[in-house]
Amino acid sequence: MISLLSKHSSTLLIVAAILGFLFPDTSFALFPVLPYILFFLMLFTLLGMPQALLVKQLFNREIWLYALFHSALLTLISCSVAMLLNASPELLLAIAGVAATGSLFATPAIARSVGLDALKAMAMTIASTLLMPIILCINLIVFQDEHFTLDMQSYLQRLVIFIFGPMLFSALCYRFIPHHLLHRVHGKLSQVTIILVLAFPFGLIGPFREVFNNSLTDGFFFLLIGLVICGLYFFAGYLCYRRAGLDQSLLAAVTSANRNVLLTFTVAGSYLGPDYLVLMGALQLPTYCLPLFVKNLYKFTGKMDDSQSINN
Repeated sequence: MISLLSKHSSTLLIVAAILGFLFPDTSFALFPVLPYILFFLMLFTLLGMPQALLVKQLFNREIWLYALFHSALLTLISCSVAMLLNASPELLLAIAGVAATGSLFATPAIARSVGLDALKAMAMTIASTLLMPIILCINLIVFQDEHFTLDMQSYLQRLVIFIFGPMLFSALCYRFIPHHLLHRVHGKLSQVTIILVLAFPFGLIGPFREVFNNSLTDGFFFLLIGLVICGLYFFAGYLCYRRAGLDQSLLAAVTSANRNVLLTFTVAGSYLGPDYLVLMGALQLPTYCLPLFVKNLYKFTGKMDDSQSINN
């Protein structure tokens, strides 16, 4: 049963988002549990990566340049576009929060499913996640009003629990547990992660559905914003890294578009304004349509590159 779920995970993620939209009360009921699910998802994902190779990747200058592109440059691009289009201060703040957000911890699995480098995707995810607190803090200071104050003690406490906690626990496991036993345990745990991932599109879309209930116009507006943000980040990553080759450009595109918006909300939810929660829900469907889109794009662009190389 678990293997069947894993095989059809791309489709099931879309179905989960649709079901969450159709049953908003159940979606809202699951929402408070999601930060705990996120903690274990991050932990299980980290346990499945070879730590020595992952650390080696994190010492690569290219990984941190990507993290700056992911958070800082895409903040500049998306917020500049939003200001040019006269976005409200609340929406601008929400977009700045999304832009600062690190990549989803499910990104390596998505990368692996289309034949991309999962280890490099994990390094890019961790780097963007570690940079997130700095960029987020800057964005909050810039885009909040003059009365904004950040409770640094609470902020740092949440960072330690939800970012550094899983990373530290994973490192300790690799230090003290025999590797063969750890990999065997992870083989069992990895089958559970797909069920954990399905909880996010289902549980995060409730506030977005509530906006639809109140106003169809506002609902479609936020859906459009979610589609534009996801598309902008995807194609910005793809175009900026196209010279590095198809695999690298697609990897950057996938990692850029997948945003761990729940982690950002968990760390700084009270500072992100009312529109962030709605935008977080509006991003679910376009985000989880990406795996199917990338698979088709990978086949299409791969065939184009092959035909070009034959012609040359």
